[in-house]
Amino acid sequence: MIGLFDSGYGGLTVLKPILKALPEYDYIYLGDNARAPYGSHSPDNIKKFSEQAVRYLLDRGAKLIIFACNTASSVALRDIQKKYSKVLGVLIPVAEEASKVTKGGRVGVIGTNATINSHAYETEIHKLNPGIHVYSKACPLLVPFIEEGWHEKPEANSIAKKYLQSLKTCHIDTLILGCTHYPMMIKTFRRIMCPRVKILESGDIVATKLKEYLNRHPEIEKTLKKGKKRTFLTTDDPQRFKEFTEKYLGLKIAPTKISLE
Repeated sequence: MIGLFDSGYGGLTVLKPILKALPEYDYIYLGDNARAPYGSHSPDNIKKFSEQAVRYLLDRGAKLIIFACNTASSVALRDIQKKYSKVLGVLIPVAEEASKVTKGGRVGVIGTNATINSHAYETEIHKLNPGIHVYSKACPLLVPFIEEGWHEKPEANSIAKKYLQSLKTCHIDTLILGCTHYPMMIKTFRRIMCPRVKILESGDIVATKLKEYLNRHPEIEKTLKKGKKRTFLTTDDPQRFKEFTEKYLGLKIAPTKISLE
């Protein structure tokens, strides 16, 4: 079983293309909606929450876990990987893609406070190409709007426009959506940004990398069950989670409420 973990709904933007690319495997998705957004928590709490999620998923039988959360990937992943094997993140694959596709070497990153303050994207991109200019902007209000299902309201558009203005003035040619919630506002970002700016979402990139990873590691791939089973867990209201997830994924689900405490 492949486990995916996010602070809430954002990881669904990663799960959706993975299900399309690799539908044969069993998946278990855990959204810690009760404590979303992670970006407003301290690094110590983010690490604690992330480890609780990993331990829970391992206990449920996950053989491979994907941090489908940029905040957890940027703040907690390295510490988690020292304790637990077979845990992957979304940040490095996206940083690698950005370093490949940028034409003018001007990359923008938007994310939660915790992700932006970690400078993780800047660090990873500069490992690949120190000449790339990275411009970052924290957008702390967007995740709460998305978690509430308000991301298509005019207020969300106005806030996004204000956040992105500073990146537009930097004349970026590539924009990283450094939070897996943000693809749910992709139409808004495309309206705001110049058409020449390439916008990178985590989902398709991670799905491609996961497929490559399993091909490189047959010893892990053979441990994964292939019954097309999908299990959904949330730490908050399961009915709300069901409605949001069914609308986004187009799947009929029966989520279970759990506690990570």
